[in-house]
Amino acid sequence: MSPYTVMMGLILILTPAICWLFTLGRKETRTPFGKMFQVIHEKRYYLHALGYLFIIKWKALTDDLNEPIKIRTGNWTEWIYSLEGNATLWVQQTFENAWLTEFLNFHYLFIYLFLIYITTVYFAYVGERDMTDKVTLNYLLIYALAVPYYLFFNVEVTSSWIPGMDALLYHDGWYTVFYATHDPLDNAVPSLHVAIPFGMILLNWLHCKEKNIKMREWTHWPYHLFIVINTILFIFTIAYLGIHWLVDIPLGMIVGGIGALFIHHLQPRMRNDHGSMFKGVTKKKVMNHTFWEGAATLLLLFLVLSAVSYQENNIDDRVSMRLGGGDSTYEILTPLQFDEEITTSITNLDDSLTLKFTVLWVEESVSAMDQGVINWSELEANQTVIEVLPGETYDYKITETKLWHLVILHNSAEKTDDVIEVKIINDYGDDEMWKAIALSIPSMWMTGFVIHRLKRLKQAGRSLIDSTPSHLWEEE
Repeated sequence: MSPYTVMMGLILILTPAICWLFTLGRKETRTPFGKMFQVIHEKRYYLHALGYLFIIKWKALTDDLNEPIKIRTGNWTEWIYSLEGNATLWVQQTFENAWLTEFLNFHYLFIYLFLIYITTVYFAYVGERDMTDKVTLNYLLIYALAVPYYLFFNVEVTSSWIPGMDALLYHDGWYTVFYATHDPLDNAVPSLHVAIPFGMILLNWLHCKEKNIKMREWTHWPYHLFIVINTILFIFTIAYLGIHWLVDIPLGMIVGGIGALFIHHLQPRMRNDHGSMFKGVTKKKVMNHTFWEGAATLLLLFLVLSAVSYQENNIDDRVSMRLGGGDSTYEILTPLQFDEEITTSITNLDDSLTLKFTVLWVEESVSAMDQGVINWSELEANQTVIEVLPGETYDYKITETKLWHLVILHNSAEKTDDVIEVKIINDYGDDEMWKAIALSIPSMWMTGFVIHRLKRLKQAGRSLIDSTPSHLWEEE
């Protein structure tokens, strides 16, 4: 059974169950089945569906750029590791249990995706138009906010860096194929499994706070609590499964907070609750917004380009992965188009230990992936294994088109403390940096907008959560 089949099954079974469960005792809030299509049309909920399709395309574009530009953007994992060390390894080893792993694998993928979808459906079902808008925008815009961090500040997952840390999520049967083809393993910071649900939580709080509703007295408090509980579980899961670093949690909350504030302040204009979308917009205001938000965008762009320059200048000292004795991990190579090729340069930075690797199609790896461990013995028996001696570099060229490949690396040392540091440079041939910058500009502008908005609210002596458009401030 594929992940897509499981996801569709969840949607068909749990959607009516969740909507029914959280409206028990409040039948008057339910939208009658016969009026659903009328409501979708009148409240333009079809745009929300288009938004989800748009973000799928946006993510695909971002993922396609991730590997080709990494030759210039490098990674910052060593900085994160120097900050928090083996903290997540302690979490994994303390709580590791086969049943817990299976449950959290399922929860991490399917409940996360389902929660994003069902929250939009739930608020639409109970007639909360504004919250329906906001939680849909939450998914779209928080991912957009994360784009420059994923493209320019790559951080490897913990299981690719901490010796002895098992990849309980990625190295497990058909999960391997799904994640290898949908999830670059260096997008660890920030965690969207924290950012997106935290954005939902904050949007709920902002909604109630602005309307002077106590959270516990809010009609949708039980559903809000449902989101909170799942978010707490996500936070534990990302540390336990060998995915995210602990620092990803507060950084995810910051990204989620910026996204929630942007949506909270912009949605009333988008819904025309206070006149037309551009009512009150003057040349002076446009110039003011352009100056301050443009300045913030340029500052963030400068930081991004500085980070790229730093990585390019330190390419000789770059470490891509760390493998303890007995550890195996992999690098993902994205599919090629016709007449394209990838040259993968694998450097063994150790001065005494030999690194082994093999290259194979993603689908061929499934039998060797089980419960967070790569069965290197099976791969060694069935695949061509190449050795990279201490201090040496091996260049491997791939020309096969339309296929995902894994470069699986292995350290045969017996002691976990015998760590091999590896540098991997994948040269895809094309310079796609301008596309990455273009995809990142919306994130930088949104950040600038939020900072500028909060500054203006403070100067006007208004609450920082006041979502009233500024042209109405003088009328009140």
